[in-house]
Amino acid sequence: MATPRGPKTLPHHAYLLQVTLEGIDPPIWRWVWVESDMSLHALHHILQAAMGWTGAHLHEFTIDGRHYGIPHPDDLREVPIQDERKVKLGSLLKKGLSFSYLYDFGDSWNHLIGVKKVETKDEPYGAAFVEAGEGACPPEDSGGIPGYQDFLELYQTKPKSKDVREFLRWAGEDFNPFLFDRHATNAALLRLGWNQWGK
Repeated sequence: MATPRGPKTLPHHAYLLQVTLEGIDPPIWRWVWVESDMSLHALHHILQAAMGWTGAHLHEFTIDGRHYGIPHPDDLREVPIQDERKVKLGSLLKKGLSFSYLYDFGDSWNHLIGVKKVETKDEPYGAAFVEAGEGACPPEDSGGIPGYQDFLELYQTKPKSKDVREFLRWAGEDFNPFLFDRHATNAALLRLGWNQWGK
């Protein structure tokens, strides 16, 4: 007698994303592993933690010409935005895909994201993690790419200048634009995973 078969489960995938903050030299980047059953909303929280942002501003994904974010009834948009909370990464990501993540519509921090690798897994790990990265996240409200790039150039050429001292007094005296702490970042990502990515 044949035994009944349960519902067929879809394969589980892990994706290696290369995330680069556009327009900054030297580059600020992360290699981040995420999973197919995570939502695009979870990816937003993952990118915030992986890069070092605080989540104080609005954001938006653009993938294959479609815009994803958190819809608001008062939005007066010409281009519709799809609810990122209802979209799983497995329905969007594939090797070779490139898309963008815009954070802070004022400073316009645009992140270029590329899917570098796809691996099939037996079961989900349940948390994202950063494999590698370089560069500290710019402080919030630091003037976008032009303002932060000016600071970086002065930091390297005239580290004792008045402008650099004032920037560090505002950002924090211990701020190092070239320091990236992968272990602290992964600890933050693990905490987010335990808390279900800010749900």
